[in-house]
Amino acid sequence: MNAGPEAHTNCTDVVTLGETMALMRADAPGPLAHASSLSLGVGGAESNFAIALRRLGTSVTWVGRLGADSLGDLVLRELRAEAIHPIAIRDELRPTGLMIKERRTTETTKVWYYRKDSAGAGLSRNDIPVGLIAGARLLHLTGITPALSSGAAEAVRYAIDCAHANNTLVSFDLNYRAALWSPETAGEYYKSIIPLADIVFAGDSEAALAVGVAPDALNLAQRIYELGAPQAIIKLGPDGCVAVIDGNTYRQEAVPIRPVDTVGAGDAFVAGYISEFLDGSDIPQRLQTATRSGAFACLVPGDWEGMPRRTELRLLDSTEPVLR
Repeated sequence: MNAGPEAHTNCTDVVTLGETMALMRADAPGPLAHASSLSLGVGGAESNFAIALRRLGTSVTWVGRLGADSLGDLVLRELRAEAIHPIAIRDELRPTGLMIKERRTTETTKVWYYRKDSAGAGLSRNDIPVGLIAGARLLHLTGITPALSSGAAEAVRYAIDCAHANNTLVSFDLNYRAALWSPETAGEYYKSIIPLADIVFAGDSEAALAVGVAPDALNLAQRIYELGAPQAIIKLGPDGCVAVIDGNTYRQEAVPIRPVDTVGAGDAFVAGYISEFLDGSDIPQRLQTATRSGAFACLVPGDWEGMPRRTELRLLDSTEPVLR
C-alpha cells in the first residue's frame, strides 16, 4: 500500500487523476472473434495526457487506483518508464480495469470496456493528494472520472476545491463516454463543472451536450466561454480547432496526415496546449502545438505510443522520407 495522499508533496507542474486500464488489441483488422493473438499494453485518457505532456517537457503526476495484480504492475511500469510520477493506491479487493480494442475495419475501431467495479472506479476524496495539488501549477481533469462512480465524482469535486483554495489552475476535458453515462446526465454535469475551470476542452458533439446544438463550432466555444470558462477550445480532429479565449476568437487548421489510429489524439491535443500555456507561449503557438501533437498521436497504433517529443513536432513539415 502506498503512503496516504497527504504524504505526497513533491513539486510538479501538473496533477491529473483518473483510471488507467490494461489494454488488449488485435494485431490486424477483422472481427475479434477470429483474432489469433492480442497485444497487451495500457491506456486511459488521463495517463495518455500525462505521457504526452511529459514528452513535451512538462512535469506531471498521475493519481489513481490500481488492482493489486499484474495488470496494475504493468500500468505502473509504463508510467514510470515515461518519467511520470505516479501516486497509485493499490486495491486488494478490486481488479485493474481492462479495455479491448477491435479493429473491425482498417478505418474503424471499437473499444470494449471491462471496468465495472474496477479499482479505478473506487477512487475517493481520501485518495486526493491535497499538498501536491496545492503546489502544482495546474490540475487536469476529464469527464470520464466522475462517470465511474459517485465516489469518483466526489473526488473530482474535492480536487477542484483543493485547487481553488490554493490558486492552482483547473483544466477540464469533457471527454464523453457513452458507455458510462447518458448524454443528459453528462450534459448536466458538464454545465456544473465548466464555470469552475480555467480552461475547457471539448469535441463539438461533446460541447453540444452541455450548451446545446449550435450553428457552428465557434458558437459552441462562445457558449462555453459565457458559462464562465475563460478559455474554451473546441477540438475538430481533421478540421483543426477553434477557440474563444478571454473573449477573442481563434482558429487553427489541422496538419494533413494519414491516420493509423485516432485513439488518444484528443489527449495529445490537450497536452500540447497545456504545455505551451504553462511555458507562457502565445495563443497561436498553443493551438499549433496542440494540433500537431494530436496529429502525431494518430500516426501509430496505440493510445499513447505516438505522442511526440518537442524536438519532433516539426517532422510533420518534412518533405524527406528519410532523415540522415
